[in-house]
Amino acid sequence: MAYIFNSARSFAEESTAGFVDLYSDILRAVPGGVARATRTPAGQVAVVIGGGSGHYPAFGGLVGAGLAHGAALGNVFASPSALQIYTVAKSVENGGGVLLSYGNYAGDVLNFTQAQDRLRAEGIPCETVRVTDDISSADASERERRRGVAGDLAVFRIAAAAAAAGASLAEVVALAQRANERVRTLGVAFGGATLPGAEEPLFTIPAGRMAVGMGIHGEPGIGEDNLLPANALAALLWDRVRAEAPAGTGARAVVLINGLGSVKHEELFVLYREIRLLAERDAITIVEPEVGELVTSFEMAGVSLSVFWVDAELEALWATPAHAPAYRKGHALVVGERVTEAEALAAVTRTTEASAESRALAPLAGRLIAVIADTVDEHVDELGRLDAVAGDGDHGIGMQRGSRAAADSVDAALADGAGLASLLSAAGDAWADRAGGTSGALWGTILTSVGRELGDTEVPDAARLARAVTAASDAVMRVGGAQPGDKTMVDALVALAESFAAEVASGASLEDAAVAASAHSTTVARATADLLPRMGRARPHAEKALGTPDPGAISLALIATAIARAATPQTTAIKENS
Repeated sequence: MAYIFNSARSFAEESTAGFVDLYSDILRAVPGGVARATRTPAGQVAVVIGGGSGHYPAFGGLVGAGLAHGAALGNVFASPSALQIYTVAKSVENGGGVLLSYGNYAGDVLNFTQAQDRLRAEGIPCETVRVTDDISSADASERERRRGVAGDLAVFRIAAAAAAAGASLAEVVALAQRANERVRTLGVAFGGATLPGAEEPLFTIPAGRMAVGMGIHGEPGIGEDNLLPANALAALLWDRVRAEAPAGTGARAVVLINGLGSVKHEELFVLYREIRLLAERDAITIVEPEVGELVTSFEMAGVSLSVFWVDAELEALWATPAHAPAYRKGHALVVGERVTEAEALAAVTRTTEASAESRALAPLAGRLIAVIADTVDEHVDELGRLDAVAGDGDHGIGMQRGSRAAADSVDAALADGAGLASLLSAAGDAWADRAGGTSGALWGTILTSVGRELGDTEVPDAARLARAVTAASDAVMRVGGAQPGDKTMVDALVALAESFAAEVASGASLEDAAVAASAHSTTVARATADLLPRMGRARPHAEKALGTPDPGAISLALIATAIARAATPQTTAIKENS
């Protein structure tokens, strides 16, 4: 369990604050995460990594000379938001473009892709390399679906070393991809982690047993086995990883022995010795190995083996110096001047312009966002119970964090003269930023898509409001990949958008259209109880979810219903300005 914390909700922020204080000679706090204390050399590719908190030294501990330029840090076990990733990237980019690299998890893919799109829209070259080293998470024929675990270090190191050597963005990407193609990982778990404030671990394993291939968030592995002595455990890990050696690799490999939280160094040393003997048996030369904590999961009891088959170029890059809080090799020269507070602020500041008519309507949108937050507060426990059936039970908490952050952003946006689009964009950024994870990104997408369609200059009529809801529905399907029938929030959102558009097109009043559409969305959301999940984190637990409606669909329907009720006396403002 976590022994030292004030509040589970503020744990990640307070941990990051202490971390930055401790290592202020190496890094600095930036909106969304941390960055090197020094400015990125002009024209150098900026390597930006990230993921959820709770995995130290991933990801903030891997920021520094010879490693990442910045890291976006999400909430505990939740991906950073697109805004966090974007602002970290803006804080470190200096003319050479940006490489985004991270473990291949649905929420991270969604948020990093949105950040990449935003950077590219601003003319900043940006590419992505996802780490997919965990052999237990998908078959070899579907490597693109595998998770990223301790192999992150190999990919991040190679990318950063290449960037420091002056490689172009295309060259850095190619080398990072080559590293990812040559690293394989398998882990075992003996016991689960308990999140700060939680009373029970994420999972338990029977005494005398171990889970083979268990993920760092408690994702299911490939089976259980009896506890094994060190030599037999080493053989299990080595032989399975060795069997996946990429075609054409040589006889030189980096070995990474990773403790997942409560398996300590002395035990890891025993395992390393056994792995070295197996490597000698198979005529594999181990190159500059690493033994310690590389990617953890609080106090999760477990260990993983990563093998990174190197060629001459990769081996040379791996051997270069590095100086980060959690990883140091040789003597890395820290290059560049420290970044000032004014420069950091200028990198992420944005300005907006809106018409007087749109500014006059913005407070109405702000009041409806407050209704959303109040609705989530009312149902937070219910949403958590629904999510606990096939997830980790944090949907209610995540929705609460996001919706409350969106509501809290309203006053500042209004003070800046925001119109409808600007206010909804600020609220969407705040929601996605504070909630993190997949649902945070999708709700951020909903608000920003609606705002983009409504604009900052015109007064919307009912038809335009219908187009805005449809635009949000289309955007969520595009960025999230889900379709109706997959048992996600998309089921309720598409039903809402289609019903609202049809009601408006038939001549129904705005009030009646909203009430009818929200009722239809609620019916569809409840009917997801009869579906098996085909997307999202509930997919591996599909049978457990049968009979329970999707929490994301339910939360969307609850919000749509609350907005329809609250908007009925408010819509006169829109009509009078139309």
